[in-house]
This record gives sequence, C-alpha cells and structure tokens, in this order.
Amino acid sequence: MTRVIGLSGWSGAGKTTLIVRLIPVLRQRGFTVSTVKHAHHAFDIDQPGKDSYEHRLAGAQEVLVASASRWALMHEMREAAEPSLAELLAHLSAVDLVLIEGFKRDSHPKIEVHRAATGKPYLYPDDPFIRAVATDQPESLPLPCLSLDDVEAIADLLHEIAMPLADLPQRG
Repeated sequence: MTRVIGLSGWSGAGKTTLIVRLIPVLRQRGFTVSTVKHAHHAFDIDQPGKDSYEHRLAGAQEVLVASASRWALMHEMREAAEPSLAELLAHLSAVDLVLIEGFKRDSHPKIEVHRAATGKPYLYPDDPFIRAVATDQPESLPLPCLSLDDVEAIADLLHEIAMPLADLPQRG
C-alpha cells in the first residue's frame, strides 16, 4: 500500500537536501520510494532541437520518451487547470512511500523543514497538516522537533505519520 508524506518549508530551508539524504536510508530499509516536486514556475525538462521537444512544440498533448534506461512522459497543460496532488499521484507506479516536496497548501501529513538562517517563521502554527518539524536548531515545540542531521530519526517519523494514498483528499 502506497503511503504519502510531505516535506514542506520555505525556499532555502533544505527540503531537497533532506529528501536526497532520506531516499538512500529508506531504500536501505527495504522501501521503494518515489518523489513528487512542485515547481512554482514554468519549467522544461526537454531541450530545443530534440525530437520530443519538437513534438511538444508542434502541439502534442503528451510525449513519451523511452530508452533501455528510463522513460519519461511529458504532459502539456495547454489551457487546462493545474492538476491536484491526488491527480498527479495517480500517474505514479505503486511504491511503498511517496515523498512530496512542496504542495504546502494540500491536505496531507507533512514534516516542516526549517532552517533558522532563512529568517522565516515556522509554518506549523498555520498548517494543521504539519505533524513534526526538522530543523537545524531543534527546540521545544508543541509537536515533535528533530534535528535536520538526524536522518534516521526523520526516516522513522516519516513512515509513522505517512498517510495511505487511498485516504488522500481528491482536491487540495
């Protein structure tokens, strides 16, 4: 059964760094892991001049590129609304755990990643879905607070508070 857990925080807090450190720990424990990353801006994973880019530029709704090593599906939104997290997760193959970076306004359990140097306030007081905080300066908080360097403890907590994918609300 696939379970989902988010890592949420301000830009520069270390969400990506933490995810990159967590994945090997989780895999070593025998879990299959996928990730979903929200981008707040237009992005392109394709390159001008490549056939797949030209297909998309010509108007293809989806372009699937495949090789012996990997495959990637690009889906153009055109005029459609941004899909919900649940809609995006439906495209993933079944795994044990999906780590979600961003989507901080969605209704899934999250661990807030906080770094004092950003000068930003904690998100947890305004987000009832934040279940714990991972920070570079652990302190006494009204929810579990772990050191960003304690990846093993964060991995334990991730698995404990992750939500079954089937229980995820259909719209943020």
